[in-house]
Amino acid sequence: MNYFKTALLLAALTGFVLVAGYLLGGESGLVIALVAALGMNLFAYWNSDKMVLRMSNAQEVGPDEAPELYGIVRELAQRAGLPMPRVYVIDEEQPNAFATGRNPENAAVAATTGLLRHLSREEVAGVMAHELSHVRHRDTLIMTIAATLSGAIGMLASFGGMMGGGRDSEGRPLVNPIVAIAAMILAPLAAALVQMAISRGREYEADRMGAEISGQPMWLASALAKLHAGTQQIPNRAAEANPATAHMYIANPLSAGGLRSLFSTHPPMEERIARLEAMAGQMGGGGYRATPSANTNPWTAPVPQAPRRGPWG
Repeated sequence: MNYFKTALLLAALTGFVLVAGYLLGGESGLVIALVAALGMNLFAYWNSDKMVLRMSNAQEVGPDEAPELYGIVRELAQRAGLPMPRVYVIDEEQPNAFATGRNPENAAVAATTGLLRHLSREEVAGVMAHELSHVRHRDTLIMTIAATLSGAIGMLASFGGMMGGGRDSEGRPLVNPIVAIAAMILAPLAAALVQMAISRGREYEADRMGAEISGQPMWLASALAKLHAGTQQIPNRAAEANPATAHMYIANPLSAGGLRSLFSTHPPMEERIARLEAMAGQMGGGGYRATPSANTNPWTAPVPQAPRRGPWG
């Protein structure tokens, strides 16, 4: 089913690129846009995961570099019936994580050093189970392609702005300035709408399946409470530099404010936590509230953890 959704996404974005190319450059712009769209789609399918990992400055690690994280992912992958994904670490203090890859056989999970440093082993397991559920549902294909193509749409908008000032040999504008301005506004808007449409429902389902994989909904609920507080207080440099990747993270990595808040790619964290608490109650694990009390700062409060040999394990 997700392959069908991916095909629809590619077709929709290709159509948008063709229309924009025609508006910006007429028939010649349409031809250029067609060639660019075909190449962009092929590149996105085969290389979007590598692009996203590179944009996030992720470094691959193994059992020697990150024994605890690697062991957690390996155990959860076995429980989920998945091949062992590649494991990456991102040198960012903000606690966060994401998964990528076009299929389970070519999947990767990435965690920030902040996530590994400030969350307990159980909470890290809850987060990784969430990410593996994206892999199992093959969400990573459409989410990763959307990240790559959304970034390309942003570049198209910039291209449209540059074309707006050109003139032909008779002194007439090559592109209607109003059209160029509209392209600059609508292209990022289209990218944001695509990200929002494909992300919100997937997060609820990934929370549910992740809780089933770990067998402990409250591990993820507790982690989400800390991630929510941490992302509000600590910036994510890589995500801020490449906002097209924001929808891939388990918690919105972007600073609040402006259109970024209006087009949030994630459902309300309170609702996600409430659903997990209800699920824990149904499984007989109720009685613990993940939401911190009003007098507690969940980010600065000490977190009980097992001794670690370093920030990665």
